[in-house]
Parts: sequence; C-alpha cells; structure tokens
Amino acid sequence: MKGVKEPENKYVIMNRAYEVVSISNKVLEFECIPVVLPKKNRRDKWDYDKKLYKKRNTVERFFLRLKRFQRIFTRYDKLDLMFCIFIYFVLIILIIDILV
Repeated sequence: MKGVKEPENKYVIMNRAYEVVSISNKVLEFECIPVVLPKKNRRDKWDYDKKLYKKRNTVERFFLRLKRFQRIFTRYDKLDLMFCIFIYFVLIILIIDILV
C-alpha cells in the first residue's frame, strides 16, 4: 500500500511452550525476530524484548473476548465473506464495549 511504512524489524511473540530452538530457527528463516521467554530450567538463557513480550497478554485477552462469540470458532458461515463480515461486526461490538 502506498504511504504505509513497513516496520524495520518483524517480531513473532511466542509463548514459553514454543521456546525450542527448532521453532526459533524457523521464525528466523522468515526474517523475523522471535520474542520468547526462556524456560526457567534452561541453562543458556537469552535476552528478549521484555516490553514486547508483555504485549502478548493483550493479544491473548483479545482472543478470549472473541471466543465469547461461538459463531466465529465453530465457523457456521459457509462463505468467507460472511465470516469476515461477522468478525468485523464482533470487533465493532468489542470496541463499543471498551469505550462504554
């Protein structure tokens, strides 16, 4: 799109369960930076962006809110267009819920 600046670095924020080296290497193949908290029992711990990792919680809470609408996760709609319209509708409801 014109006028949209692409970010310098692309990040993939992952849960601690996905901190295995093979998954991190796969993320690096796509020229992204993995942001994952190392497990507590790991000997060779690495640095990660703590601010960015805390934002993972916001994304998880968003998907929990989406789960309130069973229609999205059971995919009753046969057409992709109707499915996308319902997701937009849910997003509008969630934004109104946050603002009110």
